[in-house]
Amino acid sequence: MKAKYISYQETHSFSKLVLDYVNDKPFLKSFYSFRPDLAGLKQAFESRNFQGNRKELVEVLTAQYQHIKTNRSVSHNISLLADEDTYTVTTGHQLNLFTGPLYFIYKIVTTINLAIELKITYPDKNFVPVYWMATEDHDFEEINHVSVDEKNISWIQQTNGATGRLSTKTVAAAVMAYKGYLGVSKNGKKLARLVENAYLNNDNLADATRSIVNSLFEQYGLVIINADEPVLKKQFSSIIAKDIIGQHSASIIEKTSNLLAEKEYRTQVNGRDINFFYLKDNLRERIILKDNKYVINHSDLSFSKEELLREIQNYPERFSPNVIMRPLYQEFILPNIAYIGGGAEVSYWMQLKANFDFYNTDFPVLLLRNSALLIDTRSANNLFKLGFKLEDFFLSTEELQRVWIEKNSNAQVSLKTEINAVQTIFEQIKQNACKVDKTLENSADSTKTKIRNLLNNFEKKLFRAEKRKHHVSLKQIENVKNRLFPNGVLQERVLNIAPMYVNYGDDFISSLIENFEPLGGDFTLLLPSS
Repeated sequence: MKAKYISYQETHSFSKLVLDYVNDKPFLKSFYSFRPDLAGLKQAFESRNFQGNRKELVEVLTAQYQHIKTNRSVSHNISLLADEDTYTVTTGHQLNLFTGPLYFIYKIVTTINLAIELKITYPDKNFVPVYWMATEDHDFEEINHVSVDEKNISWIQQTNGATGRLSTKTVAAAVMAYKGYLGVSKNGKKLARLVENAYLNNDNLADATRSIVNSLFEQYGLVIINADEPVLKKQFSSIIAKDIIGQHSASIIEKTSNLLAEKEYRTQVNGRDINFFYLKDNLRERIILKDNKYVINHSDLSFSKEELLREIQNYPERFSPNVIMRPLYQEFILPNIAYIGGGAEVSYWMQLKANFDFYNTDFPVLLLRNSALLIDTRSANNLFKLGFKLEDFFLSTEELQRVWIEKNSNAQVSLKTEINAVQTIFEQIKQNACKVDKTLENSADSTKTKIRNLLNNFEKKLFRAEKRKHHVSLKQIENVKNRLFPNGVLQERVLNIAPMYVNYGDDFISSLIENFEPLGGDFTLLLPSS
């Protein structure tokens, strides 16, 4: 594939906070530690004060991979984590069925490419790409479905516990439906084998997800971690106890959120008084302080302060961080220097910086993952025949049709010039009227508004009449827009890897590796090279 790069602004798809962060607006500097560039990353690893235990981290990962035949690059990267000169670059994501939307793939590719670029730039250090599985998340409804073209495939299952522990015994029907879409081509059959092996030969969703992601990315040395582990939670237990008892994080994050809100930045997460769940068997419920008791929501369980502290000490694995505390847990147990996330993630991580400072934990470089739009040959040809540039199609369907009509109509359908002229004339009329009688000012404004509305409505009639004359071309615009932006949003937020893999096989991922520039600061347009 060949790539073209455009600014994030041109996509009209990213929040003000993300765009201001990418463009280095001074106000945001206090909400992160280092800039997302090579200089900032160098500062991050040079000042990294890792508090976790490298030996235990390697032991946990080795045990988690014991039933997977790993590529040498994966085994090598796991062993490198014992070295003080090794750092991780990490992305995290839920355990979406069959990898979920394309942006999950893009996150991992960005992470791999950043590790490669850092190793080239700083060869005396080691950089390991890590995918952190959100195995403790309990929102199954968010991850139990996948979109392939216009068809939704769902996994029907009742659960209330951590999704990583969820049994895969009932997933066979979803696997069969997915295989049916993949078809009998060489690429389709290969992906079907990977999916079958992952979901039908593993007992839980965490192991199934590790299997499929490892199959797709093992040659690049990606290390996949499930942090739902007693040994790792034990390292974090002092912070678990301190935050639950002291309820520090909620007030800290509220102050940060208010500062961002004052500048009209939309915040992504809200802290609770206690930002941990109680996790046991099929239960993952909030911990609530009520009448001097720590009550487990929707259960009969409760603890006194002393009992809770003993529970944390003896069973740290039973305490699961929510969205507020999970990033802190991640940075505590990994020698991490960069986190790769989507726009919403970058935004909510900025709400957390003060909390990291409170707990004396290093805050990583925040890097916006690469985003891409894959434009198939048919859509590209239609675009060019209609006279558009690739980046034009980030406009709305209505705006594209208006632009096309204005370029191709024999008559003038835009009355913008005339409306502005009338506005100017009425300003003069109002000034003259006021000289006669000041009370006529409101009447003049009212008349001006009525005439502007009449002209706007007449312009719409002109446009509708012209649309009827160019039905075929305008329908083409609508069809291309729907193909490239399913449900009216970025392709990567809806489509699964399946159609891309069926069409391009392993070349799809290798093309992403080749074309994504993690520090480039641009949106990627991908076109087939032939």
